[in-house]
Amino acid sequence: RWPLSDDGTSLYWAGLNKGKRSVALDLKHENGRDTFRDILSAPGEDGGILLTNLTGPAWLSYDELRKVRPNLIMVSLTGHNDGNAAVDYTVNCAVGIPMATGYATPDKPVNNMLPAWDAIAGMTLAMAILAAERHRRKTGEGQHVTLALSDVAYALVSNLGYASEAEAMERDRPAIGNHMYGALGHNLSTKDDRQVMFVVLTERHWQALLKVTNTADAMAEIANKRGLDLSSDAGRYEARDDIIVELTKWSKTQTLAEVGPVFDEARLLWGPYQTFQQMVHEDPRATLENPMFDQIDQDGVGRVLASGSPLNFIGKDRQKVRPASRVGADTYAVLNDVLGK
Repeated sequence: RWPLSDDGTSLYWAGLNKGKRSVALDLKHENGRDTFRDILSAPGEDGGILLTNLTGPAWLSYDELRKVRPNLIMVSLTGHNDGNAAVDYTVNCAVGIPMATGYATPDKPVNNMLPAWDAIAGMTLAMAILAAERHRRKTGEGQHVTLALSDVAYALVSNLGYASEAEAMERDRPAIGNHMYGALGHNLSTKDDRQVMFVVLTERHWQALLKVTNTADAMAEIANKRGLDLSSDAGRYEARDDIIVELTKWSKTQTLAEVGPVFDEARLLWGPYQTFQQMVHEDPRATLENPMFDQIDQDGVGRVLASGSPLNFIGKDRQKVRPASRVGADTYAVLNDVLGK
């Protein structure tokens, strides 16, 4: 999977598999399946947890695997809840997001390059494992939990009110470019041809923005001309295009290096638009200044900056980031550690 290093190593795969040990088993043959079952049934209260997106084989069913581990925790990921296959892109297109992204028209939807549903599904699966493991510690019982990738997406667009808006209000979320729906938020151009995103969520944000940009009089004129209350989210949203014109007059007189400190001092919500290269070379939050990151030597890639877990357990040292193993590289070590053979 792209992106690839110069020698063809998948940076995508390496990034997702940091710190994991890799065991290669031939599950098409019974000896491979026996080893798999041996690992699953190895003694210890922390074992017996299986996360899989394989479906179909009878020997891999929950009822069959419970025979070797009665308190098995099994979490199964499917594409759709009817059993049909799906991936992030084929789910995203069906939940309305591309039709409300960019300046889309019905014949030109805009996909989001972030595999959001994959990422959220991963976190949901981790939560399912933790909940099932907690239940097992309290009751001794295992569980089989299933999750459909598309249900992750349908649930979130429902929870965010997007589905209710379509059903109850009989309207679709419009594609409005970089504007924030129902409030004030947009990108601003700077003197040095950079872009910053800002968001106004409270009256304090609004008043602070007017002060630092010296646009109070211009905004009062917009309010009078449009007959809108710019102290409200709705009023600012309705006047968004006029507001951005006035704010851009100010931002075009400032460099990115000047905008940042001013917005920070005013405690405004903002961020610079950055390419991936600008992020890794210019943003201190994405360097070793952030304790989440570490330098690792990744086989097939070289020395790279890599993130550990974003979770920070107070009073505990962060674990060192470990490179991803080559597929199957840890087979014998794991079999020795877990099975003693």
